[in-house]
Amino acid sequence: MKSIIPFLLLLLLFLASCSAIRVNYDYDRDTDYTKYTTYNYFSDMDTGLSELDTRRLLRAIDSTMRGKGFLLSEEPEFLINILSSSFRAPRNNSVGVGIGGTGRNVGGGVSIGIPVGAANVEREIQFDFVDSQKDELFWQAIAVSSLRENSSPSERENKIQALVTKTLEKYPPKSRK
Repeated sequence: MKSIIPFLLLLLLFLASCSAIRVNYDYDRDTDYTKYTTYNYFSDMDTGLSELDTRRLLRAIDSTMRGKGFLLSEEPEFLINILSSSFRAPRNNSVGVGIGGTGRNVGGGVSIGIPVGAANVEREIQFDFVDSQKDELFWQAIAVSSLRENSSPSERENKIQALVTKTLEKYPPKSRK
C-alpha cells in the first residue's frame, strides 16, 4: 500500500503538468507603469483564433483588467495586440525495448522506440502592450497551453479565462528602480 501512494502522487503531478499554462514575460524596466490606466485593442488585430474564441479572450482580458483597475477607453494610454498560433508538440514519451549481452561475450543490442499516445496540440498566444503615444512595445507575455480542439464552449471559456488570469497576474511588473 505504501508503494501505491507515491505512484498515485506522481501520476497526479504528471496529469497536472500536462494541462499547465506556461507564461514567459519580457518588459521594459525603464517604463513608468503607473502612468498607464486606460487601454484598448489594436483596430486591425487578427488574433488567429476563431471569432468565438476571440470574443471569449477579449471578455476575459476586459474582466481581468477591470479587476486590476484599468479602464477600456476610446483614447487609451496603451494598446493591446494579440497574436496566436497552434502547433503540435513533439511526442516525448516512448517505450524502449532492448536486447543485449554482457560479460566476456561479445554482444549487440537492438532498441525499438514505440510512440505512446497522440501528439499534443498546443496554442501559443502573444500579448503585446504598446504605448499609444510613442508606438513602443513596453510589456509582452507569451502563454503556451494545451488545446483540445473538441472542447465544449464552457471548457474553452474556462481554459481561456485561466490563461488570461495566469498571463496577466504579473502585470504591471514590480518596479525595480
